[in-house]
This record gives sequence, structure tokens and C-alpha cells, in this order.
Amino acid sequence: MMSKLEQLRGITTVVADTGDIEAVARLKPVDCTTNPTIVLKALGTPLFDEINAEAVTWAKSQSTSGDALVSAVADRLAVSVGAELSKLVPGRVSTEVDADLSFDTEGSIAKGRAIIAAYKERGIERDRILIKLASTWEGIRAAEVLQKEGIDCNLTLLFSMAQAVACADAKAFLISPFVGRILDWYVKSTGEKYTSETDPGVVSVREIYNYYKANDIKTVVMGASFRNIGEIEALAGCDRLTISPALLEDLSKDEGKLERKLSPDNVTPVDKIHMDEKTFRWMLNEDAMATEKLSEGIRAFAKDLNALRDQVSKRLAV
Repeated sequence: MMSKLEQLRGITTVVADTGDIEAVARLKPVDCTTNPTIVLKALGTPLFDEINAEAVTWAKSQSTSGDALVSAVADRLAVSVGAELSKLVPGRVSTEVDADLSFDTEGSIAKGRAIIAAYKERGIERDRILIKLASTWEGIRAAEVLQKEGIDCNLTLLFSMAQAVACADAKAFLISPFVGRILDWYVKSTGEKYTSETDPGVVSVREIYNYYKANDIKTVVMGASFRNIGEIEALAGCDRLTISPALLEDLSKDEGKLERKLSPDNVTPVDKIHMDEKTFRWMLNEDAMATEKLSEGIRAFAKDLNALRDQVSKRLAV
């Protein structure tokens, strides 16, 4: 009997949500996603000692100083982590635009272009990279511009249909609707216990998937932020799923039968939603969970980005 992981690979593109080089080499995902939290954790391991040292050496050759230099080194480190991951996966690596640019369209566009240029300098073409942006109105507008330039984007911190519709209208390459964080909010808010079928995060991704397929939207749906393998199994058949190494290991050890839950051949017709900025902001405002989790996620990524910058400052001061 094949493991559930092997069965899942047959119907869904499996992506690793990690910067753990050893785990990626062992589990062999198609793609890898990173974020400031993952990059910070990866750079704290001995495997990245040489990369940390190289970034400090590079910094000494630059004409800039102060915060600008610290930010440039942090960017270099994030790209270095992505470059190492790109050696291990046949597909794409997602690298995130700074969280503190989440409400800055022009800043996000500039950063996205810079990330692609940094990969290009290392011989890694843009078709191997996804620029990861928060699914704010400003982030989605940045993605719209970058997509027109042939730079594919991954819209993250997505918790609602409003965000999903806006991303589709912007022709984003991929969205990462979060599952576990939605569940977290509802468990805390209601005190209820949920099954894999009633899990609000699962239900949200299923609704987005159905909306996309029913309206022939090409944007890839990649479920993210899982708390248990039950959530993953409940979304088997989704375009892509980005999964932590721990849950990938659990799936690899489970030889039970995996039932396909999502298929483009089995969708319910649904009308397209007209989305403009006013509608987007109102729908998001009316969704307490999405509003809170989006803000919380940006704050958390910004905190880890600042922690990375603090580490860089200390290394440069030595």
C-alpha cells in the first residue's frame, strides 16, 4: 500500500513549507515556500553559517551604511536561503516581500523586482521564483503590476473570499489561503471542536477552489498553514498544498486510503463577484476573522523580519 503522501502526490502538487535543507532533501517536494519566520529559523542553523559569513563579507564591500545596509543584507540572506532550496526542488521557491511593505504598493513592486534581480545574479531565472506578497489591497495591486512584467506572485495571508476574488482579478499566479490560522480563530472565538469536514479553514479553501474552478480562473489554489493531517486529507485534490516537514513525515508513515476531496470536474456553479477597492475593504471589514488574522500575520512576519535585521546589525558590528 502506498503512503498517504505518495497518494497525495498523485492528485496534488506537494510543496514544503520550510527552510530546512535536510528535510527538503529527504521529503522531495516539488516547490518550497518561505517567509520571514522560516528564513530566520533556517539562518540560525549551522548549515547556513557560511551563508551568514558571506553576507557579512559582502556588506563590507558596499557603499551604503546604516539601516539601508542592514536591510540589503537581510534581503541577501533571504535570497541565499531561497537559492539553496532551489538546488533541491525541481519547481519554484517563494520569497517574501518585506512585511513592512504590506501597505506600500510601489515599495512592494520595487522589492519584488529587486528579489528577481538578486536571483538572476545567482543564475536563477524568474520562472523558478514566486514573489510572495500579503493579500492586502496594496499587495494585490503590486502583484497585478509584477504579473504583467512576467514576475509570478504568491499572494499569502489569505483568509477570505474577498481576498481570493481580488487576487484572481489581478491575475495572480498563485494564492495561499490559510487553513490552520482560520481554525485557530474559530476555536478561540467559539470554544467549539471541529472535524476535518466542519473545519472553517477547510470550508474556506473549498469555497475558494470551487469559485475559481466554476469560473475558469487560472490562479493556482495552494492551501497552507495546516494544524493536522486531517485538514490536508480534507483538501486532497487541491491544486497545491504547502505542508510542514512534520506533517509530511506523518503522511509518509500513514498507509491508509486517501480519498480525493477536490476536483475541477466536480464543482458547483457560482456567479462571479464584482470586486473593486470599496467592495474589498467593506467585505474584509465585515469579516472579523479575516481582518484580525491578516493584521496578526503581518505583525508576526514584521517581528521576525526585524529580528533578522537585528541579527544582521550585530554581525556587522563585530
